[in-house]
Amino acid sequence: MLVVYYSSPSEYTHRFAQRLHHPVLRLPLVTKAPTPLIAEPFVLITPTFGAGINRGSVPKQVIKFLNVKDNRDKLVGVIGAGNTNFGEDYCRAAHTVAEKCGVPVLYRFELLGMPEDAATVNKGLDELCQAPV
Repeated sequence: MLVVYYSSPSEYTHRFAQRLHHPVLRLPLVTKAPTPLIAEPFVLITPTFGAGINRGSVPKQVIKFLNVKDNRDKLVGVIGAGNTNFGEDYCRAAHTVAEKCGVPVLYRFELLGMPEDAATVNKGLDELCQAPV
């Protein structure tokens, strides 16, 4: 299963994605860069920025990427990266994307995740690859 992700310069989400045993594609850091077009089903990993409703929790690069209908149509689920210091807004971006795109939130992890988070996500992605289409 392809994993598309956005990571800020902090590299937290990038370091998590590098522990996955599935192909990954990082979204560009700047919104002026060309938007990649995805040709296969994929899972999105997105961090949450800011906190609170209507505070821009979904990164602009993720919004630009999902504004391409062909990309949005291939999204099968979302994984959230967040910080529990946000309280009830923990991984809000993943929930926002999932709700707007009609897909499930598959998993959530804090900051760059623990080894067991990567193992759990790898197992879930393996199972998702085996699921009937």
